[in-house]
Amino acid sequence: MLLMHFRNGCTWKASVHFRFIFSPHRQSLFRPSKTSVSSLRLNRKIVLVAAALVTGLMTSVTGAMADQCGGASWYGPGFHGKKTASGERFNENAMTAAHKTLPLGTVVKVTNQRTGKSIKVTINDRGPFAKGRIIDLSKAAAAKLGTKNAGVGKVCVAKL
Repeated sequence: MLLMHFRNGCTWKASVHFRFIFSPHRQSLFRPSKTSVSSLRLNRKIVLVAAALVTGLMTSVTGAMADQCGGASWYGPGFHGKKTASGERFNENAMTAAHKTLPLGTVVKVTNQRTGKSIKVTINDRGPFAKGRIIDLSKAAAAKLGTKNAGVGKVCVAKL
């Protein structure tokens, strides 16, 4: 049994035995009989297919992005009313954010590492362009998260 726990709280189980790959000297579900060479080839193929399936399932469970942690800044007054990368007008009072790589329109959960408080924002712009920062929050999002007064805060970003 393969049991994996992910940082985002997901748990994934698979009833696949890989002891044949890692320890061919022990009894295993995929251990072939000593007399059958074709059985050995078949069982190796089964193990490889099972490993490929598990790898594919793990990718689908974790998603394209694991949690990112780093600095968060906020922006607003100088950009209010201007076009964002998504083409919509920036509203400093909306729950939006800028991210370098996430697809525009993606909803993410941003958690303040210091307080544990979290908010949901929609990615509608590109940035931040300062070293060590992973997300730029709108003025309203930063205020709700509790990072507005400090200007920068440590956060974790998880894709929803």
